[in-house]
Amino acid sequence: MNISIICSDTLHPIYPLLERWKNTHNQHHSIQLVSRKQDLTHGDILFLISCHEVIGNEIRKNFSKTLVIHASDLPYGRGWSPHIWHILEGKNQFMVSLIEAEDKIDTGAIWKKIAIHIGPDELFDEINSKLFDVELELMDFAIDQFKSIHPQSQPDTGATYYRKRTPEDSRIDPYKTISEQFDLIRISDPDRYPAFFDYNGYRYNIHFEKVGPSTSHGKN
Repeated sequence: MNISIICSDTLHPIYPLLERWKNTHNQHHSIQLVSRKQDLTHGDILFLISCHEVIGNEIRKNFSKTLVIHASDLPYGRGWSPHIWHILEGKNQFMVSLIEAEDKIDTGAIWKKIAIHIGPDELFDEINSKLFDVELELMDFAIDQFKSIHPQSQPDTGATYYRKRTPEDSRIDPYKTISEQFDLIRISDPDRYPAFFDYNGYRYNIHFEKVGPSTSHGKN
């Protein structure tokens, strides 16, 4: 099977896992991993994984199927960074959907959904680890079921949309408590989009690390 994967940012934390996935599956398939749409050719499956470019029909028509992985229970939560918004809304579980790409964002037929549970203590890297494991599992599913899948159209009602996050969304209020802003701190990418605050005329980035179970017997 000829498979292409596009991931726009080679510094995205999933990129090394995509490289490993490619190397693992290369013995049975011909796999291309690129970061720019102009490098795409043609094939059986095109996976859009953290792809920030618009992949129009002029490219999609060169593939039998173009698939997107989206971390929400579609049609709920279309748009940008849904798993981040879910956690900020206080949710401890969300769905990850494998869907077909269409011109209208996140509206394609659904191939499969998998639920993820996020613990209240888990930080950015732990959340990503769970999410990326599921994304790779869905990619495996797509290959295995490519010839036999019967996708389900999304309902016409119940759609919601999330806006694109900006670096400003990672701003912390220095006059609020850590507990009030814990979710915002823990979902921030410490390397690319760190949580930050301004204080006494300077800007400070926050680098959060879990070091182990608490030894304190005081109030959490």
